[in-house]
Amino acid sequence: QVQLMESGGGSAQTGGSLRLSCTASGSKSSSRCMAWFRQVPGKEREGLASIYAGDHRTRYLDPAEGRFTISRDDTKNTVYLQMNNLRPEDTATYFCASKKANNLFECIGTFAIILFPSWGRGTQVTVSA
Repeated sequence: QVQLMESGGGSAQTGGSLRLSCTASGSKSSSRCMAWFRQVPGKEREGLASIYAGDHRTRYLDPAEGRFTISRDDTKNTVYLQMNNLRPEDTATYFCASKKANNLFECIGTFAIILFPSWGRGTQVTVSA
C-alpha cells in the first residue's frame, strides 16, 4: 500500500506560479507510476500529467500542456507539479495518484481514475484575477 500526501497549494495571482509536491511512502513507492489530477466542486476529476518511473517520460493532457511540468525525485519519493502562468480556471483541488505500471504505456497510456488505487487527500489551489 502506498500513502500519498500533497503539499504546496495556496493562493496565486493570474500569471503566477506554484509548485505542488506529493510525497509517497510505502512499499516500492519509487517504482510506481505517478500522476496529478484536479477537481472543481460539481465537476469530474480531470487528469493533468503523469510520469513513468522507469525513464521519467511524461504525458500531459490539455489543461496542463505548455504550462505545467511534472517531475519526480525518486531519492525523496516525491513528485512535483510546477505550474506556471496560472489562470483563474486553474482554481481547484489538486490530487496526486499512484498505480503500478509494468511499462510506459501502462503508466501514461490512460488517466482512467479507476486504475489509480492510491490517492492523496488533495491540496487547494486558488488563482485570483
